[in-house]
Amino acid sequence: MTEDRPNSARTPEVSGRTKKNFHDVPLLVTVSKVKEECYRGYKEGDTFVFEDFTKTPQGFCQGAAAVLFPCLYALTFGAEFQFEENPRSIHTTCPDGGKVEFFTQVLTKSGEVEKGEKKEHHGPSPKKMIISVEEVNGHCAYEYKPGDTIEVTGLRTPEGFCGGAYNALFPVLFALNMGAKFPFSEDENANLRVTCPDGGIIRFKVMRVE
Repeated sequence: MTEDRPNSARTPEVSGRTKKNFHDVPLLVTVSKVKEECYRGYKEGDTFVFEDFTKTPQGFCQGAAAVLFPCLYALTFGAEFQFEENPRSIHTTCPDGGKVEFFTQVLTKSGEVEKGEKKEHHGPSPKKMIISVEEVNGHCAYEYKPGDTIEVTGLRTPEGFCGGAYNALFPVLFALNMGAKFPFSEDENANLRVTCPDGGIIRFKVMRVE
């Protein structure tokens, strides 16, 4: 459907924003490869600008948005992917059979692509992170209690952990594992705001141990 596709592949202008806050980081998503026909009709070279990680462009594929979100979130808070030519960027694949590959880059206020510092890279360097239960307001089917802690290394899924809660926590874990810092938090290596999707019964803290 042509109305869901951009008109050109040029880098859009993103200057003129007046409100500055911690997530005021524009991101450019480019269709870098198309392996099979896409339901949305995306073509190689199509571009989309996310004004920030919370603002999905109108009509953008929700399946693609779901897998892009952890990357958008991580890049917003300074994550670097040293396996990429530009560490401040990342390639992500469509969940529908890998039909489409997306390339996400951070944009500066003037609309230029931000470049990260390339460092010596020797493969994955998983970080140790602690998930702690900070607050409980109501009945939890998993019976989590304040003070409970779960240790996570890299992107390994905690055994027996609530799937709904982990879905909410994953973008934070992913970001911290890739070096992100949270300027809104007293400890930039931690996020205390993550709540369970079941009525916000549980509030978690996620901390990178450095």
